[in-house]
Amino acid sequence: QVHLVESGGGLVQPGGSLTLSCAVSELIVDMDAMGWFRQAPGNEREFVAVIRWSGGNTLYSLSAKGRFTISRDNAKNTGYLQMNSLKPEDTAVYFCAAARDWRPSLMTTSPYEYWGQGTQVTVSS
Repeated sequence: QVHLVESGGGLVQPGGSLTLSCAVSELIVDMDAMGWFRQAPGNEREFVAVIRWSGGNTLYSLSAKGRFTISRDNAKNTGYLQMNSLKPEDTAVYFCAAARDWRPSLMTTSPYEYWGQGTQVTVSS
C-alpha cells in the first residue's frame, strides 16, 4: 500500500528552482516527522531535510541549508521541499519518508518507517 507519493521532479537548469511535493496517506498521519532524502547513482541515500509535523521544527543538511526550504500543509497532509539555486550535484532521485517521532537520528534513514517511490531531479544545462 502506498502511503507517500512524491511529485514535482524534472529537468532544470543550474541556478533554477523546483518544488517537490509529498502527499501523505491519512493512514499514517500519526507520523510526526517527514524527511527528504536523495540518492544519486552509485551513492548512498543521503539526508536533505526533515520537518516536525506537529511543531514545524526543521533540520537541514549542510548542502541544503540556505538553498532548500522544507514545509508542510497539515490541512492537505502534504509536505514540500522548495529547492532554489540548484546545482548539477543536486541531481538525484529524491525520496520523502515518514518517521513516528522527532528524534536526533532523523538525519539517518533508520527511524523512517515509510518511504515514497522517489522523483527524479536533474540539474543540467
